[in-house]
Amino acid sequence: MQKRRDFIKTTLVMAAGAAIGSSSAASAKNKLKFTGIIYTADDPGKWDKKVGSHAPKVAVKGQNVTITTKHGMTEQHYIVRHTLVSEKGEVLGEKTFYPTDKKAISTFTLPEKNNSKLYATSFCNKHDLWITEFSV
Repeated sequence: MQKRRDFIKTTLVMAAGAAIGSSSAASAKNKLKFTGIIYTADDPGKWDKKVGSHAPKVAVKGQNVTITTKHGMTEQHYIVRHTLVSEKGEVLGEKTFYPTDKKAISTFTLPEKNNSKLYATSFCNKHDLWITEFSV
C-alpha cells in the first residue's frame, strides 16, 4: 500500500510540475494534456461517460477548499484519494479514502495569502487520476 501511495504522490507532483511548465507555453486554452494518464472534465479521454462521477468538484469558502467526488464507495470501486496541489507542485493537503467511507469529500485549509492556480485531484481505483484546475 505504501508503494501505491508513493506512486500516486509522485504522479501528482510530476503532473503539477508538467502543468506549470506547459502554462508558460502559448496556448489558447492552457489545458493539461496527458492523454491516457490524467483526465479532466474537458479531456476525459476514454472515460467520457465518467466525468460527473469522477472529476472532482471544488468549493472555496474563505480559506477552506472542499473537494467532492460524487462517486459510489464499494469494495470493488471507490475513490482512493483526494489531493490539493499548488501551482508550484507542492502538496497542500491529501486525504486517503477507504471502501467503507460513505462519501469522497475532503476539506483543506489554504495557506495565508494564497492567490494562485490550484489543482484538485481525485484518484479512482478503476478510472484513474482526475484533475480540476481552479484559482483562488
